[in-house]
Amino acid sequence: MYEQHILEDILFFMLYAAAAVLSLLACLYLMFRKGNAFASDVTPPARLRWWTAAFFASMTLSHVWYFPPYFLPHGEDQIMGQLVGGLLDSITVVPFAIAILFTMLQDRKRSLWPIAVMVAPLVVGMALCVINCSLDYMAFIYVYFPIMGLGLVIYMVHEVWRYGRWLRDNYADLEHKEIWQSFVVLNIILITFSIYVGGMDWKAYESIIQICDIIVTCFILWRVETLSDLGNLRNDSVEAEESTTDSEHGERSSSSSAICERIAPLLQRYCIDTHLYLQHDLTLSQLARAVGTNRSYLGQYFSSQGTTYNAYINNLRINHFMNICREAVAARRPFTVQQLANDSGYRSYSTFSLAFKNRTGQSVTAWIRETTQQS
Repeated sequence: MYEQHILEDILFFMLYAAAAVLSLLACLYLMFRKGNAFASDVTPPARLRWWTAAFFASMTLSHVWYFPPYFLPHGEDQIMGQLVGGLLDSITVVPFAIAILFTMLQDRKRSLWPIAVMVAPLVVGMALCVINCSLDYMAFIYVYFPIMGLGLVIYMVHEVWRYGRWLRDNYADLEHKEIWQSFVVLNIILITFSIYVGGMDWKAYESIIQICDIIVTCFILWRVETLSDLGNLRNDSVEAEESTTDSEHGERSSSSSAICERIAPLLQRYCIDTHLYLQHDLTLSQLARAVGTNRSYLGQYFSSQGTTYNAYINNLRINHFMNICREAVAARRPFTVQQLANDSGYRSYSTFSLAFKNRTGQSVTAWIRETTQQS
């Protein structure tokens, strides 16, 4: 029995060390590696990288300040060690985790001071526990933490929805841009800290915490490195609004309905006829400049048509794919769907496949089979 306990302790400390080393390596990777080891064609937001590195550093330090209590005898000293660790976590790990979620939303640069307001009651509660060397205030922590988590979930659901709308209004290609995965990250973090706050059987509790740390580290590192920096679009949008052509001055004196009537032929001439929609990562601002207007009027036009910029470009691309596919089938030329999708403006086949199904209501394979049978 004694040997079994020793083996369990060794396995646990190996897991503990693995979680600490992994978070440290992730921190050093984000701080010192300039290239992207996960997606070479993606440039992540620098601000998000730094906040994530800070989060990983805090996770590493968390393993450091929780380590000594393991060697203290069960009693007040061990409880105090755990309380001090909880206080330090509430000052570092929790706010850094929330900062990552806020920074992933790139439609605007959000202030981070609400995080301090959100976390302050948690810090005060833990501080009172440490100062009084008791668990009397833990009841407040048990109540406040779920409330804080629920409020954060509600806020993130709303902001992720708004962010998705912003992406579809400004981008033709959404690959490496959508952040619904951040909501998954949020839930993983909440589950992890709920286990941490609630506690359970000592060995099982600590082992689950280490496994959750490893999962969170891997998931967040992957998510950060596969998220494109959209800062250029924000700057591009400002320039597009500030720089106006002579035709735009005339547009501003016209009614919105007249503007919409003028934009349709401009799109036909400068987007459809020139096949501009085949350009990868074409933004709303770039298209607006190409047709001689600004992004506000162009966005207003798409809204008046009951569509989004993303849906408009995807519709043109899918139509283009259908045309060149029919031509290849009629001429009996060999082709691959992947190549035709790339020729139609899609870098990712999975993105193309989803867009095709949304547009036609059937899979690419089924449509090609029908097209081949009809020819």
